[in-house]
Amino acid sequence: DVQLQASGGGQVQAGGSLRLACATSGFTFEHYGICWYRQAPGKEREGVSCLSISDSNTWYPDSVKGRFTISSDNAKKTVYLQMVRLKPDDTGVYMCAGFGPFRGDPAELKSGSDMDYWGKGTLVTVSS
Repeated sequence: DVQLQASGGGQVQAGGSLRLACATSGFTFEHYGICWYRQAPGKEREGVSCLSISDSNTWYPDSVKGRFTISSDNAKKTVYLQMVRLKPDDTGVYMCAGFGPFRGDPAELKSGSDMDYWGKGTLVTVSS
């Protein structure tokens, strides 16, 4: 069975940090693109970070560039999202998703419409 399990959410004050983890199983991790998306109440889902595992290419929207860092531990088949200098606008449910096989510019995955597999989200709440 394919599984993506997001964890690490929580409540922090503005300016704080969190690290999310997306533990995966059931597919060829090294050949996939993995993205993080978030959805805030009343807003559409938006991509916040994508990683092409095989070539380590990354993508970030301007809203998080310089504050969020996506990385992977291929041995653990886990993708991380390090978030620093968090803002109240970063509040939302964060979900990870995978698409494969994939190699190249992970910006192609930013909409989420092509993703094969989705995990359940983890809630991030940033208070002012």
